Amino acid sequence: MTGPAGRKEKGGLALGEAIAHGGNLSRARALFPQAPEPWIDLSTGISPYSYPHSPMPGNAFARLPEPALAQALKETAAKVYGAPSAAHVAAAPGTQILLPIIAGLLERPGKAAVLSPTYAEHARAARLAGFEVIETGDLEQLASADLAVVVNPNNPTGRIVAKTDLLALAAVMRKKRGLLVVDEAFMDVSEAKSMAGSVEQGGLVVLRSFGKFYGMAGLRLGFAISHPEIVARIENRLGPWAVSGPALHVASEALADDAWRRATQARLKADAARLDALLAGAGFSVFGGTSLFRMVRSDRAQSLFQHLGENGIIARRFEERPDDLRLGLPGPDDWPRLEEVLAFIEPAN
Repeated sequence: MTGPAGRKEKGGLALGEAIAHGGNLSRARALFPQAPEPWIDLSTGISPYSYPHSPMPGNAFARLPEPALAQALKETAAKVYGAPSAAHVAAAPGTQILLPIIAGLLERPGKAAVLSPTYAEHARAARLAGFEVIETGDLEQLASADLAVVVNPNNPTGRIVAKTDLLALAAVMRKKRGLLVVDEAFMDVSEAKSMAGSVEQGGLVVLRSFGKFYGMAGLRLGFAISHPEIVARIENRLGPWAVSGPALHVASEALADDAWRRATQARLKADAARLDALLAGAGFSVFGGTSLFRMVRSDRAQSLFQHLGENGIIARRFEERPDDLRLGLPGPDDWPRLEEVLAFIEPAN
């Protein structure tokens, strides 16, 4: 769907205009030029614990990525994520790049429905692919679309849609030759049931993010899990050497490290509880989230954003939902400063 130049879409953005996300410290400095440095960045849902990978091979940057290593990564990812086989997995330089590719898989753009509020790039990618997009909080409305999108667990609310409901929706989409996309970017820190093992019948694409849980978002790595025919089409559009040599080295180690994964899941869960307690002490209750981020819903959310920002701590606010504020987890050395700043916030009237 294209429109007149400058036409505004949801959230006041022109069609195709970039969306402001977390992780932008330059923007934080512009908003709060007098804030003390270094900044504490709580504006993303990225783990503060990066995977301690082994030294990078000397030729990782010098050679093109080896196809055999890429295949081995797909095999490991299939095992860890519960996909039927490596043929059901496409590896990409981040899940973000997969969104317009997947939106373009359908024969012609029609109607797309996104379970909202959620990660805004899904709706934007569908609009850019020519779809008429509705954003709805009603799961049943997704069945009327040609392209349906569910982020599960959801960002930023933490909402979980039951697997039985998603399987029923996938069956509807498959019958009409549509597509259900389930974005499981935060599944590593959730007790929700993954859809990765249910892709064989078609009509379903599951997205998995590597960088969030493994604390390495800058590595840019993600996976699409689907029927082999869909995977082949995605890989054809990605082209050769889609995943860098360094990413192949790090991710192959990390995904195979079950002990580190279990220990980190427990550590993040404890940190999320600690953050909840700090927020409660400052008069804010947590509305939702996962153990990688917490969401506050309060008429004081903007005051909290301002107070944190003035003290060099940036959170994620949402212009279209001013009562919502998302906070990621601080790093191990950042807790004392966060505790001090929250202790001096003005109490509610």
